[in-house]
Amino acid sequence: MRGAVADPPAAGSGSGAGYGSGLTVAVDAMGGDNAPAAIVAGAVAAYREAGVQVILAGQPEPLLAELATHGVSAHQIPIAPAEDVLGMDEGALAIRRRTHTSIAVACQLVRKGQAGAVVSAGSTGGIVTTARLRLRPLGGGVRPALAAVLPTRPRPTVLIDVGATADPKPEMLVQFAQLGVAYAQVTLGIQAPRVGLLTIGAEPGKGNKLTRETHELLVAEPAHGASPLSFAGNIEGGDLMRSKVDVIVTDGFTGNVALKTLEGSVRFAAAQLRDTVTANRVARAGAMLQRRAFRELAERLDSETYGGAALLGLGGTVVIAHGASTARGVKSACVLARDLARGQIVDKIRERLGQGQPGRFRRRRDQSPGQ
Repeated sequence: MRGAVADPPAAGSGSGAGYGSGLTVAVDAMGGDNAPAAIVAGAVAAYREAGVQVILAGQPEPLLAELATHGVSAHQIPIAPAEDVLGMDEGALAIRRRTHTSIAVACQLVRKGQAGAVVSAGSTGGIVTTARLRLRPLGGGVRPALAAVLPTRPRPTVLIDVGATADPKPEMLVQFAQLGVAYAQVTLGIQAPRVGLLTIGAEPGKGNKLTRETHELLVAEPAHGASPLSFAGNIEGGDLMRSKVDVIVTDGFTGNVALKTLEGSVRFAAAQLRDTVTANRVARAGAMLQRRAFRELAERLDSETYGGAALLGLGGTVVIAHGASTARGVKSACVLARDLARGQIVDKIRERLGQGQPGRFRRRRDQSPGQ
């Protein structure tokens, strides 16, 4: 079986129907609750239905078997061998010592120029730690941040950070704003995204020390050659789904709590709606008349529609899919990763941050809530 594995072509080799280019997506085929079956199925769907060039990183034998079930060979979707698999509960020290995991191999493909982005449905902590080690960081002390898309109307909203940097400094939140703006420009096509700062009140003085200092930096002129931001001011938790701004900036701890709260609320509301429209014969008849609207609503609120969260601020892009992703979610993540690579998101972030970003940040002070 091992001899059937196709080595990923070298960058710029021109072989493999576009493989080895910056638009190829390296997929961690062993990460996630439903790996490798759902991961391979999603990668095959992205390859066939969306034309995404994919390289799978993982254990060759099970991956070859999964590809065979879809009638795909390793010459169509190459496999980068990785015998080690990162566990969902491993600590940072263990992750640093594990140099041949499937996620580490996928990141190395990007670092070597054989792929333009990584997709994984594995442990978020493990992916972030590995990516920071394996991908070249952007200069000037830039910290990574996770950007997620909220299904707001009339157009989606970017929430950043949702879990990469839990305890940032104010200058880092300003950087996150630049990352989020670049992401909104590439993925949502918004030329001048409006930025809002998530805190406990709309007034500038509301919030803790972190948000108050961040507000001061966001209203000031951009430092170190960074691009201007269209800062719209503070927003509260109740504004998350109101589309008041295009990019919502927060720390990774608050953003992760907010995102999971919204996901839980959507699941609860969907269950309540389902119970209501199936409660009796009349309700079911009414639901049949509105089935197209319900289908469109379900599609818009389904997290698998958006592919996952993008890890930004490193020398390569990583899309982190939900751990329980189905083939549909993996396909969406692969398409998102390809589109980010095609949109040259890393170069756009470099341009927005400027050339003179500080390498050190001032120490955080007490963060008691403001009144």
